[in-house]
Amino acid sequence: MSRSHGSLFMGCGMVALSITRADLTSAELRAEAARSKNSKASRRMLAIAMALDGHSREAAAEACAMDRQTLRDWVLRYNEYGLPGLYDLSQPGPRPFLTAEQEAEVVTWVENGPDVAIDGVVRWRRVDLRDRIKDRFGVVFHERSIGKLLRRLNFRRISVRPRHPETDEEQQETFKKTSLLSCERRSRTPWRTKQSSSGTRMRHGSASKAL
Repeated sequence: MSRSHGSLFMGCGMVALSITRADLTSAELRAEAARSKNSKASRRMLAIAMALDGHSREAAAEACAMDRQTLRDWVLRYNEYGLPGLYDLSQPGPRPFLTAEQEAEVVTWVENGPDVAIDGVVRWRRVDLRDRIKDRFGVVFHERSIGKLLRRLNFRRISVRPRHPETDEEQQETFKKTSLLSCERRSRTPWRTKQSSSGTRMRHGSASKAL
C-alpha cells in the first residue's frame, strides 16, 4: 500500500521540511490520536496527519494549538523516532539531597536526641537539624524542607524526650526501683486514725475531783 508524504513549508522561497517517515498514513495517525490518553501527543499526531493530507504548516499548527516552529520540531522527532517520538520524554525525579547513609545518620540523631555539648540544645527543632546537616554533610536545607525530610523518614514530629548531659541511666533505674518498693510498703501499712483528746475517757480519779 502506498503511503503519502507531506511537506511543511518554511515560508516563501525556503526549503520544505518533509515528513519522511511513511509507516503510518494520516488516517492511521488519527486513529492513534483517538486511542492515546496523552492529549499533547494526540495533538501532535493530528498536526502531522493534517500535513500528510496536504494542509499548510501554519494551518496544521494553528488547528492543534501550537506554533509553526514547535510543529517543525515535532516533525523532526517523528521522522527520527516514529510515533514514540511524539510523546514527552520522561523526566527523572529530583535527586535526593542526602544519600541513604546520610539519611540513616539523621534518623539516629532524631532518635537519640541532640548532644548539648555539640548542638547547644536539649530538644531538636527543625532549624537545629538544618544547621547540623549543613555542618556535617555540607548540604543546605530550607527549614520547611527539614519537615518534609522528617515526614519521609516516618517522623511526624520531633518528640524525643530531652536528656540532660549528666544524666546517669543506672542511677535513674535504681531510683525507680527504690521508689516502687517504698510505695508498695506504704500501701500494705494499715491506716491508723489518731483519737482526739476530746474523745478520751476520763479516769475515775479525775471524775471524783470534778465533783
